[in-house]
Amino acid sequence: MALSTDISLRVQATLTGTADLVTPSAPLDWQRRVQLLTGTLAGQADRCFSDTRTVNASSNDDVDLVGVLVDALGATFSPVRIKAIAVAAAAANVNNVIVGAAAATQWAALLGTTGTVTLRPGAFFLAVAGVADATGYVCAAGATDLLRIANSGAGSSVVYDIVVIGCSA
Repeated sequence: MALSTDISLRVQATLTGTADLVTPSAPLDWQRRVQLLTGTLAGQADRCFSDTRTVNASSNDDVDLVGVLVDALGATFSPVRIKAIAVAAAAANVNNVIVGAAAATQWAALLGTTGTVTLRPGAFFLAVAGVADATGYVCAAGATDLLRIANSGAGSSVVYDIVVIGCSA
């Protein structure tokens, strides 16, 4: 099984103002891009998991990153290192999506054991290991592999998308 990955983040913005004789502007075009070839070394990845998931009101989804998830081709997703992760809260959510701080065996390589990211409806985050980084974000089955995705409130469920790119060795 081969995997080719192209991850990019681009911010384009123009700040404009007013002055007596001119309209000043400050354009911004900032971008980062990581391309990963198939493999398990620096600049490589060989595993991919993606899904749209639902968390019931006042509940959580402890995503077991190693050995439980199944990829799009039916293979068990079992990375030992994560090279990229993206989580996006659905715009139609009423409650926030809270990422991180599982009760036990936390995947602590990115946020620590108690750190969290709050995603308001429509928000997303992306973390990517650089091309020169052979390690990425380490995880291990049964020890450091749970990523908690929690619903911040009662009354309604939340929906989120998750994409995880990793290495099998």
